[in-house]
This record gives sequence, C-alpha cells and structure tokens, in this order.
Amino acid sequence: MLEVKRLRLLRELSARGTVVAVAEALNYSPSAVSQQLSLLEREVGASLLQRNGRLLELTATAEYLVAEADELLNHIERIESGIRLRQGEVSGTVRVAAFQTVMLALLPQVLDRLRTDHPNLRIDVMQHEPETAHFETWARGFDLVIAEQYPGHATVQFSGLDRAPLTRDRIQLALPLIAGRPEFDSITSLADASDVPWVMEPRRAASRHWAEQLCRSAGFEPDIRFETADLQAHIRLIETGNAVALVPGLVHAQGRPRIRLIDLPGDPERTVFTAARSAQGEDPAIAAVRAALAEEAARR
Repeated sequence: MLEVKRLRLLRELSARGTVVAVAEALNYSPSAVSQQLSLLEREVGASLLQRNGRLLELTATAEYLVAEADELLNHIERIESGIRLRQGEVSGTVRVAAFQTVMLALLPQVLDRLRTDHPNLRIDVMQHEPETAHFETWARGFDLVIAEQYPGHATVQFSGLDRAPLTRDRIQLALPLIAGRPEFDSITSLADASDVPWVMEPRRAASRHWAEQLCRSAGFEPDIRFETADLQAHIRLIETGNAVALVPGLVHAQGRPRIRLIDLPGDPERTVFTAARSAQGEDPAIAAVRAALAEEAARR
C-alpha cells in the first residue's frame, strides 16, 4: 500500500521544484526527502523522476500520482474537519499567515477573544507577505491566510482556496507634521509630492507596484530613498521628516501617529480578506478564527 507521507513529498516536489525547497518547507534533510522518494518509486514499481540537465522532472506516472495525492489529501482534510464538527468542540491548532498591519491592528484582540471563547484552540501565527502566503496555504504550510489586494491589482489565484472578504482599508498620502519644513507644508495633493523623498515596500510587494503606478499617473516618478516591508518604520520615517508614503488606515489602529494625511484621487481602498483550503470548509476551528476576525474588523 502506498504511503500518504511519501505521496505528499512528491506533491511538494511538484509544487516547489527542488528537493532542497521541499526539505526546507517540511523541516527534513534533502537526503531524507530523496530517500523517501526512492522508496515511493519502489512501491510504485516505476520511475517517478528523470534528469533534464541539472533539473529533476516528474514522469507521466509521477504527474498522475501528484493529481491523485492532491485529491487524497483534500479528502483526508474533509474527513478530519467533519470529525471535529461532529465532536461539538472547537479545538486543535490553526496555523495562520498574516501581514504586519493585521498582526498589530486585529490579531491581539482576536486572540484574546478566542482564548476566552475556545480555551482548547491553539492559534499559531507567522508574519508572512501576502504574495507568498497564498502559495504556502495552498501547499498546506498554513491553514488560513490573511491577505490584501490593492485597487486594480489582482492577486494570484490558487485552485482549492476559498476567499472571504474581511474589511476595506482606506489609503492616504502621509506627510510629516513638523513646523518649518516648507517642502512638506506646501503639499496639498499627490502631484505636489514629486520632489520629496519616499519610503515604499520592497519591489516584490503588490503595494509597491500599486504605489509607483499611482505616482506615475499623477505625473512623476517617486524618489524612493527608503525601502522596507515594516510599515512601522514607514511611519517613523514620516514622523521624523525623512519621507512621505502611501499608508492604509489599519496602520493607525494603535493610535494616531504625528503625521498629516491627504486624501487621494478616487479615495482608493485596499481589500483585506482571508483564504483557506476549500477541503477544510467545515472545520469549526478555522470557522471560529474567521468569525472572530470578522467581528473585530467590523468593530474597527
């Protein structure tokens, strides 16, 4: 009989591309992954991998097994979710991927509520950029991802993930609130910010792409002197008079920083949403986390 664990390793190899990447994702050594895949080949009685230069490619038999393994893993998750639903108690562990502003603005209160309402439920949270957290949730690295989408910037879609809207977050131009700085005091619109320093997230981030396009539509190329994914660092650079930035409203959830805010054309908003594997749609633990998030987002 085929080992489910080995089938999952083959699926991971198909998704991640290299044995090293699979080993890092599942906390194995590369040699252990290779050994398990060799054992799977013996169980199947057919070659699963073939060399193409330096790359490993899956054979037709391996591709068939990957598709079947995906269905099998989904079925197992549906069974596990159904069992927990019928037990009538919210328990177990939910692995959550979230980006920074959500971790600061929503999660502390959500975790307090869940600890009170469901004491046998454990929540593991990792800060993870939305651009890769979707993939990791699809690949079963997380159970739930809290992600964002900027106006006119579609996120990558993965089959088998269902999305639920959480909140909408207004985006504004943030400026230093410091007397005697005419280069900032004279700014009354986005177009006026063409000659001042900017701070933005790294190039791979959807927020960076959106911000650059918005500046270009206003007729200028932003002078990006600071680059960091830490929005708290953005706020500090603005407060100290070193930069301007486009910031979402959730950044202010822990108290209004000493900055000046200017509305943007069209009042753009980012959409914050959750996504989980459809196979876990009945899981009471994931449902409890989503419900607590929605309640806190509505309160905000």
